[in-house]
Amino acid sequence: PQGSEEAKAFVNAFLKRSMPKKKDEAIQDILTWKAVVLEHYSKKKTKQKRKKTKGFTAKQRREMRLFEIEPEQQRYAIFLPLHELWKQYIRDLCHGLKPDAQPHMVQGKLLKADLHGAIVTVTKSKCPSYVGITGIILQEFKHVFKIITKEDKLKVVPKLNNVFSLEIDGFISYIYGSKFQLRASERSAKKFKLKGTIDL
Repeated sequence: PQGSEEAKAFVNAFLKRSMPKKKDEAIQDILTWKAVVLEHYSKKKTKQKRKKTKGFTAKQRREMRLFEIEPEQQRYAIFLPLHELWKQYIRDLCHGLKPDAQPHMVQGKLLKADLHGAIVTVTKSKCPSYVGITGIILQEFKHVFKIITKEDKLKVVPKLNNVFSLEIDGFISYIYGSKFQLRASERSAKKFKLKGTIDL
């Protein structure tokens, strides 16, 4: 065990090293208060910049054929379970689609809903060859729907100048494609205005 003088000398030397900016009188003044707060100089941490992960460009997605459906997968029966899931999704979204449901409320929900899996029919078109096409929507893009028909044919139907109808639990809704040229993700945030009459 060290003597009191040696201990005092050690403490003084230690404090001088720990608090180099303070004078001896200031250190002695601190000791009289029986509390010592050692100065600590922390190094500033440099923030590491996070690298943003870039997604694929549209050209790269086309080259990789990410959105193409293989011919052996182009069968109507394969996607019927998807349609059943879509119907349940719409029922949950519209709180059951009860007979007393307000048509405007249901229509507003459908305008923002995901349509992948819905069975739609082209009811009007400026191009007669499109009228009557019925099938399950497999993919929705900004300007077109990709639809698989009961004959296992994949049809690419433009939204422009076409009117689509979809039916669920007796409720029939009409989609005016010319006013619907948005991606599915963009539609969920868009505010649609109700209009009395809409032309093709």
